[in-house]
Amino acid sequence: MTRRTAALLAALTLTTGLFASACSSGGGDDDSQSPAPAPATSAPNSPTAQPSPSAGPSDAGSPSSSPSAAPSASAPGAGTHSPSAPPAPSGSASPAPASNPASAPATGPASPGGPGQALWHPAPGTSWQWQLSGTVDQSVDAPVYDIDGFENDASVVASLHAKGRKVICYINVGAWESFRPDASSFPSSVLGSSDGWKGEKWFDIRQISVLQPLLAKRFDMCKEKGFDAVEPDLLEAYSNNSGFPVTADDQLAYNKMIAQLAHQRGLAVALKNDVDQVPQLVDYFDFSVDEQCAEFQECDGLTPFIKQGKAVLHVEYNVPNSQYCAQSKQLQLSSMEKHLNLDAWREPC
Repeated sequence: MTRRTAALLAALTLTTGLFASACSSGGGDDDSQSPAPAPATSAPNSPTAQPSPSAGPSDAGSPSSSPSAAPSASAPGAGTHSPSAPPAPSGSASPAPASNPASAPATGPASPGGPGQALWHPAPGTSWQWQLSGTVDQSVDAPVYDIDGFENDASVVASLHAKGRKVICYINVGAWESFRPDASSFPSSVLGSSDGWKGEKWFDIRQISVLQPLLAKRFDMCKEKGFDAVEPDLLEAYSNNSGFPVTADDQLAYNKMIAQLAHQRGLAVALKNDVDQVPQLVDYFDFSVDEQCAEFQECDGLTPFIKQGKAVLHVEYNVPNSQYCAQSKQLQLSSMEKHLNLDAWREPC
């Protein structure tokens, strides 16, 4: 479900206190939100719509906005990489954030309408809700919802739209999940080591020609259900024990392909974590979804997104708001504390 393995997250909980002295203290105004009931475990459901295959080319295409020069903070345990150079920019300039913090245009060169088609994406500071387990609580006062693409049908998306919400489709593009209805479509040759979550195994992302058409069907599902954007999870195989000799260059090529799949369908797309590669990927992605950048002291590495008017949707699991919200507001991050199982409960900055 997340970039941090279950074992690592448990270990980090024991060391959270060491982080406190390095954080800026400060609170923030809370959104109106009542705590949800006890956490519920996510159970797989069959999708209501059968997606039609629509695989795109294996290359990543042109980036969606002009480059932003900003340094990336190194994640713990990550070395220095020499990523391959991205394709030449299309020349489209990234527009300034719109006045509505939940709505900002982004250029999508690979989208169905052709180069320059405007795509919705969240602007810096946009409040959001992230719920991947249990029935979606549609009463949360947030303009953007990020929910599971398989476990919610088109009626849930339509209902949220009727309330004026934008909706992001969560799908896993980095690991096989035994409980998904399309699990049998993935050959064993692309399945590697466990990612730390029950029933999940890393993909061999070097096999783009095998994975791309299968993942394209998941993006089709998101499009057909009416989602506005996609959150593709587990885009950091190269920095984990995937069971394959995946390199930083492999990851860059794969992540650009993932961004293109979204843009071809007129969907905005988030870069999930992968902070070390933000400088190389910020032009290809429309916003960021980040876990624990405060705990790992790497939030500064997400600044390139903010500079391009693209939101950083950020959560912490182990660090209380008082230790990071002041910094988050300074950096214009959309931050909140969540339970690890991502139920309805949230405590925004």
